[in-house]
Amino acid sequence: MWTRRNVLKTLAAGGGMLAMPAAIREALGAPEPDVEIALTATRGEAPVLSGRATPVWTYSGKVVKGDARSVQSIPGSYLGPIIRVRKGQRVRLVLENGLGEATNIHWHGLHVPDDMDGHPRHTAAPGKRFVYEFEIKDRAGTYFFHPHPHGRTGRQVYFGLAGLFLIHDEEEQAAKLPSGEYDVPLILQDRSFDGENRLVFLSDEGARHGTRGGGMMGGGMMGGGMMGGGMMGGGMMGGDMMGGGMMGGGMMGGGMTDMMTRMMGFLGDRILVNGRPDATLSVATRPYRLRLLNASNARIFKLAWDDGSPLTVIGTDGGLLATPVQRSYVTLAPGERLELWADFSRHAVGTELTMRSLAFAGDTAMGGDMMGGGTMGGGMMGMMMGNQKLPNGAAFPAFKVRVARSEKAPTTLPKRLSTIVRYRPEDAVNYRRPRVFNITMGMMEWGFNGRSFEMEEVADDEIVRLNTSEIWEFANDASMGMMGMMAHPIHIHGLQFQILERSVTRGLREARDSVSAGYVDEGWKDEVFLMPGERAKVLVGFKDYAGLFPYHCHMLEHGDTGLMRNYRVRA
Repeated sequence: MWTRRNVLKTLAAGGGMLAMPAAIREALGAPEPDVEIALTATRGEAPVLSGRATPVWTYSGKVVKGDARSVQSIPGSYLGPIIRVRKGQRVRLVLENGLGEATNIHWHGLHVPDDMDGHPRHTAAPGKRFVYEFEIKDRAGTYFFHPHPHGRTGRQVYFGLAGLFLIHDEEEQAAKLPSGEYDVPLILQDRSFDGENRLVFLSDEGARHGTRGGGMMGGGMMGGGMMGGGMMGGGMMGGDMMGGGMMGGGMMGGGMTDMMTRMMGFLGDRILVNGRPDATLSVATRPYRLRLLNASNARIFKLAWDDGSPLTVIGTDGGLLATPVQRSYVTLAPGERLELWADFSRHAVGTELTMRSLAFAGDTAMGGDMMGGGTMGGGMMGMMMGNQKLPNGAAFPAFKVRVARSEKAPTTLPKRLSTIVRYRPEDAVNYRRPRVFNITMGMMEWGFNGRSFEMEEVADDEIVRLNTSEIWEFANDASMGMMGMMAHPIHIHGLQFQILERSVTRGLREARDSVSAGYVDEGWKDEVFLMPGERAKVLVGFKDYAGLFPYHCHMLEHGDTGLMRNYRVRA
C-alpha cells in the first residue's frame, strides 16, 4: 500500500527525502524540520594515553539546518558530539555509516515512533544511511544516543560510539540553573588498553578491528592449551554437542574468558571521563550543573565526594526532579543519568576534591543451597573471568575537581525545579495483577521469563494497549546455578516510567543494602537498577505511538547475549 507514511519511509531510507523539492514534501504532508543534523559513524584515532594514538570509533556531527549550537563537541574527546534541541522542535538526524559493519542509533530515553527508536531490526548497512525524523516530546533533561545492532551493541559503544542528547524547555529556563560553561557533561566509562594503547575488548574478530582480547584464559591456558585444543577443544567437549553449536563456534570461540565476559559483562581497568583518563575538572568558586552519564558496558559507580559532602541531585533519566534531594552517595548503573547541583563557592582557590566510587558488596550473589548466600567478588567466578584488576564493587577515584579561580555568582539552589505530573497506580489496567518479568538463564543464555531475544517476535504477555498504563514488576531473584544472581539495569525503550516500590529477598540484603541509599527513584526513569535478589514495580504509560519496542538489560553484553525482548503497543 503506497500510503503517505510508506512513501516517506521509503524515501527516507534511501536518502531521497533530503533532496526532494519542498513543494513535493509539502504535498506529501512532510513538515520541514526545525533542526537537521548529519551524523557520520566512522573509525579514526584519538590521543587517549601518552604515546601512540588509540584506534577508536566515533561520531562526527554537522548542523545542516537550524541553530549552529545544536551540535557541540566535547573538547579533547573522541566521544560525542553533544546534540542540543528544544522541546517541541522537529528534528531530522541523518546517520551515514562509515564503519564497515551494520549500525544504527538508539535515542536513549526519548519518546519517539518505533521505526525511529533504533530497534535492532532497523540498521544502516556499511556505506548506507538511515534518516531519523521526529518531534521532541520529552521534558528538558539529559538523554543520550548510542548504537543498538543486536550482538554488536557492546562492541560499538566500547570503541567510542556514544553522545549526549540534551533537551531544553521553558520550565528548565525558569529554574535558572547554571548554564554555558557551568553546565558540564561528565561521561563515565571504564576501558582497558594494551601496551600499544589499543583498546582491549573481547577477542572475537579482534585482529580485524585492530584490537585484541588477551588474558590468561583468552589466549593462554584455556584459549590454546588444555581447554582450547585438548579435552574441551577436540576431545570430549569438542564433538557434536559443543563443537558445532554455541559453545564450539560461538561463545566459546574466543575462549573461556570471552564466554564468561559475555555472561558477566565487560569491565575495564582504567576510568575515563569524557574519553580521557585521570580527568580533572577546573572550576570557579560558584555553582555548577554536573550531568553524569554512565556509558560503561557493565561498570556500576557508587559516587561520593572524598570530603564527605552530600550530593545534591536535581535530575534523573527523564529530566529535572520536582525538588532537589540529597544523598551521601549516588548509585549509577550503565545507561543511567543523574544531574547534580555542585556549589564550589565555599572552597578556597587551590582546593582539590575527588569524586570517588566507593566500595560495595559486588554485583554478583551466589544463590541456591550449593553456593550459599552472600556476595562473591572473586573466587571461582573471578578466576573464570581472568582475575579482573578492577571488579565491580572495588573502590577507585573517578575524577578530580580543582578550584582554579574566584568568581561571584548567585549560589541559591531553587527550592522547586519542575512540576511532575505522575500517573496514578490505581488507573493501571492491571493494578491488582502486575505483569512479572523474571530475569532467567538457561543453556548459558540470558532471558526474561525463559525467553531470549527474537528480532520481531512478542509473546502474548508482551502485548499492551495504546493509551493505557500498566504496572510491570522486574524480578532479579531467581537462582541461576553456578551463575548465581547478577545486577541488572533494565531499560524500557520509547518511554519514561515511575518506580513504585522495591523489595529484596531475605538473605541477599547485603548486596542491595550496600548501594540502595544511592538510588534516586523520585523522578521519571527509563531504567530501573536491580541488585541480586531485588524486585521493583514500575508504572508504565503507553501513549502516542503503537509499534514494537525493546526492553532489555543495559549491561551491554547481557543484552547482546539474549537479555532483551520486545513489547508491542497495539492500537
